[in-house]
Amino acid sequence: MTAAPDIAIEVEGLTKSFDGRKVVRNLSMRVKRGAIYGFLGPNGSGKTTTIRMLCGLLTPDEGRGTCLGYDIRTQADEIKQHVGYMTQHFSLYQDLSVGENLEFVARLYGLANPKGAARAMIERLGLTGRERQLAGELSGGWKQRLALGACTLPNPQLLLLDEPTAGVDPKARREFWNEIHALAAEGLTVLVSTHYMDEAERCHEIAYIAYGVLLAHGTVAEVTASSHLVTYIMSSSNGEGLAKLGEELAGSPGVDMVAPFGTNLHVSGRDEAALERALAPYRNRPDLRLVRSAVSLEDVFIDLMGKARDNYQ
Repeated sequence: MTAAPDIAIEVEGLTKSFDGRKVVRNLSMRVKRGAIYGFLGPNGSGKTTTIRMLCGLLTPDEGRGTCLGYDIRTQADEIKQHVGYMTQHFSLYQDLSVGENLEFVARLYGLANPKGAARAMIERLGLTGRERQLAGELSGGWKQRLALGACTLPNPQLLLLDEPTAGVDPKARREFWNEIHALAAEGLTVLVSTHYMDEAERCHEIAYIAYGVLLAHGTVAEVTASSHLVTYIMSSSNGEGLAKLGEELAGSPGVDMVAPFGTNLHVSGRDEAALERALAPYRNRPDLRLVRSAVSLEDVFIDLMGKARDNYQ
C-alpha cells in the first residue's frame, strides 16, 4: 500500500481487541499532510487506540496502512522517530526548570545545540522570563505550553495530542490552538482527541468514533450536512416547563433528539415534515418561541452518541 505524497496517513480495515473485546472495528481513513485531524467520541470509544494504530505505536490485529510513508506494521520504529506525543497528563520533570526540561529533551534527541534549541523554543512559545521557574510551579496553561515545546523540539512530522487542553482555561486553550495552527501551516500533521466542540471546529477535518466504530468523518460542514438533521430551538418566556416539554417531545414521531442547552431546548429530526407536525401543537402557545437553527456540531454528536451501541461485553 503506497500513499500519495500529500497523504500523511492512509489505513484500511484496522481492528484491535483487548481481552476478547473489539475496541476498534474495521476502521479506514486518510489524513492529509499538514492537516489538523480531530477525534471525538465518548470515553472508552477507542479514540486513543485508533490514534496509536494510525501511527504505528500499536499493532492492529487486522488491517494495513502507511504513516509518513512507512508501513504501520513493519516500520513502526521508523515512524516513532518522526512523531511527537503530548499526553493528557503533564509528563515532564516537575523539579526541573522550564529551561532545564527543554534542554534535557534537546540532549535526549541529540540536537546539535541543546541550549540554543531550548532558548529558541522558549521564545517561540512566549515562555521568556520563566526559564528558571520550576515546571511543577507552573499553571495548567503554562505547563501545556512547555509540554508542547518539548514534544516539538525534535521537529517531528506528526504530532499526537491526547486531550491536551483538559482543565485549561479558555484563554490558554485559544493560545494553544493558535500555535497548533501555526505549526500545521509549517507542514506539521496533527492528530488530536478532544471533547470540546469549539476545538473540533478548529480542526481541518474531524472523525467521530463511538465504541470502536467510525460513524462520521470529514470537514465540520460535511459532517453536519451528512447528519440530515433539522433543528429548532424552543424557548419559554417564563423559563419554566421546558424539562416537561422535552419529555413530551422525546416520544413524538419525527423527533429524533431533544437536548437542553441552557434555558432552551434543541429539537431535531431527519424527517422535516414529520418534525413540523410534531412541533405544530406548540407553535400557537404564547409562552413558547420556536426558531429554526443551523445544525450545530454538538447536535450531531449528541445524535450520534444516542445511536451508538456500547461494545463492552
